[in-house]
Amino acid sequence: MSDTESTPTTQPEPEPEPVAGALFQSSSPPVKKKREGVKMSDKQKADLTKHMAKVGKDMSVSERKSHRMKMMSRMRKGETVSKAHKALSSK
Repeated sequence: MSDTESTPTTQPEPEPEPVAGALFQSSSPPVKKKREGVKMSDKQKADLTKHMAKVGKDMSVSERKSHRMKMMSRMRKGETVSKAHKALSSK
């Protein structure tokens, strides 16, 4: 027999190439970064409530909620009510 003839020999099949994303899969779910919550002070809460009473009159319910959430986000970062409102109004 020659090497060019096809012979019924059993050769082990080559292992499939690993998929790029499969290398990072593990049995545990990915760890999310924990956000450190900065709570608003009572004064900030009172200031925001007063601001929303004044500004929220001419807004719809969804606009009011959106504005309030954006204001709270900025105030938690240390901005005052007036600075936060100016920044949101200019957009």
